[in-house]
Amino acid sequence: MLKELKFFWETLKETYKEWNDSSASSDSASLAYYAIFSIPGLLIIIIWLAGYFFGEEAIRGQISTQISGMMGTDVAKSVEEMIAGALIDKENIFMKIVGIGSLVFGSTTLFFQLQKSLNNLWDVEAAPKKALVKFVLDRANSLGMILILGFLLMITMVLSSLISLFNNFITGYFGLETYYIVELINFSVGFGITVLLFALMFKVLPDVEISWKSVWKGAMLTSLLFTLGKFLLSLYFSEFKPTSAFGTAGTVILVMMWINYSCMLIFFGAEFTKVYTYKRNYKILPSRHAKWSSAKLYRESQMKETVQSNT
Repeated sequence: MLKELKFFWETLKETYKEWNDSSASSDSASLAYYAIFSIPGLLIIIIWLAGYFFGEEAIRGQISTQISGMMGTDVAKSVEEMIAGALIDKENIFMKIVGIGSLVFGSTTLFFQLQKSLNNLWDVEAAPKKALVKFVLDRANSLGMILILGFLLMITMVLSSLISLFNNFITGYFGLETYYIVELINFSVGFGITVLLFALMFKVLPDVEISWKSVWKGAMLTSLLFTLGKFLLSLYFSEFKPTSAFGTAGTVILVMMWINYSCMLIFFGAEFTKVYTYKRNYKILPSRHAKWSSAKLYRESQMKETVQSNT
């Protein structure tokens, strides 16, 4: 046990050093910019997907509640306006086709750019002869992540609805302690869904074949940091209102700050996954449509030359 804790601490220290020396800060800022253009399309697709089962109004309300809990009612209201402004004219077939195409392209841009950043972190790049196929597959993967988000939102909504429905029943017949236990179970399931989402990001998005053991470790750490940071940031935003000086642009800046923070945590978790994988000597290979980057190959050749010159 002590040995494992020491290994974890050493991995964590090395992760921080690598993360601090990387381009995580600038990449997170870029993704926050792309997110502003991706959010309307992303949310509309999720609303269409989940709304098919629960009704669009119910899903909109759930999304608004989630955003309000994280960033406040003003941001939730602004996001609702963004969604309303991006709704497609379903009567005109041509506009519907063009609108859906633009929504899919816009909504997948965030995950597409996130994938490029994760590939840089793992030192892989698209193979030149497969660049077009790779581009199509990347967009498909990004759309797949959006569909997964919609599915996970549905699960969260079902659980929240069941807890609300049986709230009075549980409290009245089993006591307040039982209700707290059910709430704890609800939180645990929500946390598990967050872990699953980060695990899929680390496994599916980057063009490397890595062990699930490393992925789960990185996803667990990222989820813990994300849950803690979400609470602290919500408290900070509600108490100090750092964007109040920006007027009407404050909500956009708040969303960008939130995305920037989330992406920095994702990169930290991905860096931890990478460091953990190398320290455990697990196998790492580029995917079928990718190859090791020239920077990585150059570093390896320099290391070999250094070793040969020393011997």
